Amino acid sequence: MANLNKTIDRAATISRDVAARLERRVRKALAIYGRRTQEARAQHAEQASRAWTPWDLWREGAEYAVDFGQRSALFWDTLRQRGNAYIEHERAGKPPLLAYQYEMLSDGRKFEHPVNYALVRIVAPVGIATDEALRPFIIVDPRAGHGPGIGGFKADSEVGVALLAGHAVYFVIFFPEPEEGQTLADVVDAEAEFVRMVGERHPKSAKPVLVGNCQAGWAVMLLAASRPELVGAIVLNGAPMSYWSGNDGENPMRYAGGLMGGAWSSLLASDLGAGKFDGAHLVQNFENLNPSNTFWGKYYHLWENIDTEPERFLDFERWWGGYYLLNDEEIRWIVNNLFVGNKLAAGEAKLGPGRFFDLKSITSPIIIFASMGDNITPPQQAFNWIADVYRNSDEIKANGQTIVGLVHEDIGHLGIFVSGAVAKKEHAQIIEVLKYIQQLPPGLYGMDIHEAVGLDGATAYEVSLVERKVEDVRHLQKGDRMDEKPFEAVAAVSELTERAYELLVRPMLREMVPEWAAKTARAFHPLRAQRWMFSDKNPMLAGLPYLAFSARSGRKAASESNPLRKREKLASDLITASLDLYRDLRDAAREAAFYQIYGSLVSLQVADQRAEIRRDAKFDPRQVLAVRQVLETLEDGDLQEGLTRMALLLAKEGGGTRELSQMARAREILAPARGIKPMSEDEVRRLLHEETIVTEFEPERARQSLPRLIRTREERKIARAYLDRVESGLPLNDRQRALLSDFRERLPAPAKVRAAARKVRQRARHTAPR
Repeated sequence: MANLNKTIDRAATISRDVAARLERRVRKALAIYGRRTQEARAQHAEQASRAWTPWDLWREGAEYAVDFGQRSALFWDTLRQRGNAYIEHERAGKPPLLAYQYEMLSDGRKFEHPVNYALVRIVAPVGIATDEALRPFIIVDPRAGHGPGIGGFKADSEVGVALLAGHAVYFVIFFPEPEEGQTLADVVDAEAEFVRMVGERHPKSAKPVLVGNCQAGWAVMLLAASRPELVGAIVLNGAPMSYWSGNDGENPMRYAGGLMGGAWSSLLASDLGAGKFDGAHLVQNFENLNPSNTFWGKYYHLWENIDTEPERFLDFERWWGGYYLLNDEEIRWIVNNLFVGNKLAAGEAKLGPGRFFDLKSITSPIIIFASMGDNITPPQQAFNWIADVYRNSDEIKANGQTIVGLVHEDIGHLGIFVSGAVAKKEHAQIIEVLKYIQQLPPGLYGMDIHEAVGLDGATAYEVSLVERKVEDVRHLQKGDRMDEKPFEAVAAVSELTERAYELLVRPMLREMVPEWAAKTARAFHPLRAQRWMFSDKNPMLAGLPYLAFSARSGRKAASESNPLRKREKLASDLITASLDLYRDLRDAAREAAFYQIYGSLVSLQVADQRAEIRRDAKFDPRQVLAVRQVLETLEDGDLQEGLTRMALLLAKEGGGTRELSQMARAREILAPARGIKPMSEDEVRRLLHEETIVTEFEPERARQSLPRLIRTREERKIARAYLDRVESGLPLNDRQRALLSDFRERLPAPAKVRAAARKVRQRARHTAPR
C-alpha cells in the first residue's frame, strides 16, 4: 500500500511539473508575440499618423500597384524556374551540386558489396595550387534526405578554404537510390576503402583529415572506430552524436521519435515506399521546425528583393529540392541505434554480428564545431557523447585522446555549412589548428577565435586552445541531463511497437504496395509536387515567362519610403510573429505531451538506478592497464622522451591556454634538426600520449627522472640549448621560469658551457616577450 501511495504521489508530482512547465512556456510565447507585434506597429506608427492628400494617395498607390504587379510576376516566374531546375536535376540523375570540377576515383557500386557511394577528387581551380606534402582532406556530406554538395556549395565553403590552404581535397558523394541489399556495414567498409586509397595517393603526407557534416559525423566516427589506423584527424561539423540531449523549450526535434511511438513509423514509411525510405520525409521534418520561414519568410524575402534575390534562391533550392532514398535496413538501423536508441555513445551500436563500436578506440584527434543557434543539432547533441564515453578529463588523457570544441554563438544549422563568413573564419581556423593538433597533448580543449586588425588593415584571427574539463560539457545542458531519463522509456516502448507492427501489419502491407505505387506516392509528396506542378509542365503557366519578361523590361520599383510598402512590411512582420507563436505553442504542447506520457515512475526509477550505478563506479585512471604500464616504466627512454617531458611540464605550468602562434613557434624550437629525430604521425601521438600520462599523474617523478633520460654530455648540451631557446623564444610566467631553473639544476653542464649559457640567459631576460 505504501508503495502504491508513493507511486501515485510521484505520478501526481510529474503531472504538476509538466502542467507548470507548459503554463510557463505558453505565457512566455504570448509575451514574445505581444512584444514583437507592439514593436512592429511602433516602427510604422509615424506613417499611420501622417496626413495624406488625395494626390498623395493616388501617386503612392499607383507606384505601389505597378511595383506589386511586377514583383508578383517575377516572383511566380522564379518559382517556375525552380520547378524547371528540379525537373532538369532529376533527369540528369541528381549529380552532386558542387561548385568545383571533380573526377571520380572509385565507384562503390562496383565493389564486391555494392553501395551507392563514390570517391571523387576536387580539381583545384586555375590559380590555386595544392601541396602533395600537406595532409589531404576527405569531406563527407550527410545522407539525410538531400544530395551531396553542401560542403562545396560555393567558393567560400569547406572545400574552398581547404584548397586555398594548399590541401588536396576529396569528396565522398552518393547516388539517389541505394544498391540492392546495401547495408550500413557495407557503407562503412566502402568509406574505409576510400580513405585507404587517398592515403596511398599521398605517401609523403600525414594521414587524411575526415570531415563529417551533420549526419555524416556519426558515420565518420564509426569508420574511425573500426579502422583507427587509417585516419589522421576528424572534424565534426554540426554532427549529432547524443540524440537524447538538448534543452527544454529549445530543441523540439528530439521528442519526435517518442511522440510517434518509436521506430515503427519509419518502417511504415519504408513499406509504403516498397522497401525504400523517402528522404523527403526527413527534409519535411526540418521544414516543420520553423513554419514561419517555410511557409512565409523565405518566399516573402524573395518577393521583397525580387531584383537581387532569385539567383541565390534558385541555387539553394536546387540543392534543397534534391531528395534521395535510403533502403529499409539503413533507416531502421539509424532510427533504432541513433534517433531513438542513442546507442552509439554507450558502445551498444553494432553493424552486424560482433561488429560493435567503441568510441574510445578512436586514436585520432577530434575537432567538434557546433552552434548555440542550431536547433537541429544543438551543442548538447554534438558534445554530450564525451561525457557519456569519458567519466572525467583524466580518462580522456589516459586514453590518449585529444578533443577540441568550437561553439558559434548564433549561426543556424545550415549556416554552419553554407555561410561564407563561417567558412572564412571558423572553417579556415580549424584548418590552421589541424596543422599543430598532432603536437597537442591528450585532453579536452575549447577553441577560441579572436578577431584583430592586421598590419594591412584586413581582419586577422588569433586562435587559443584552453584546456577544459568534462564537467564543462555537462554544463551545456540545463538540469544535469535529468530530462533525458524519459527517453529510456521511449526506447523500450519503441521495441514493443516495432515488434507489434512487424507481426500484425508489415506482412500484409508489403504485399499491397507495388513499386509503381511507391514511385507515384513519392512523386506526389508535397515537397516534390510543389516543384513539378509549378514548372513548364503546367500548361496554365505558358504565359508566365512573357509576363515576367515584360515586368523585367519595364521594371519600376516603389521607393522604400512608399507608405504602402511599409504597410506591406508591417503585415509581413505580423504574419511572421503569428506563425512563430503557433510554432512555440505547438512545441510547448508536444513537449508537455512527451513528458506526461514517458515521464512515468517506472522509467524514472530505472534511470535513477542507472545514475546511482554510475555514481558508485568511481574511476581511477591509474588502474587503466596502459597508464600502469607507462608509469611503471617512466624512467625508461632517452633524449626524445626527456625533451617532450620538459615541454609538457612547462605547458602545464602555463595555465592551460595555448596560443596557436606560440604553438607554431614551439614547433620551430622542437625542430628535428635541433635534437629530436624525425617521427611519424603515429609515433608523435604515442609519445605525447605516454608523456602526458607521466606529467599528469606523476609530475614530481617526471622531473626527477630527467637525469636518467638525458644522460650523456652531448644530450644535456642539446637539452640545455633547447631550454635556452624556449626561454628566449616564448613568453613565460614566473612558474615556468622557475621550472626552467629546476631543469637546469637537474641537468648540469660543464663549466665552460654553463658560463656561455649564463650569458645567453642574461640577454634573454632583457629581450624575451612578456
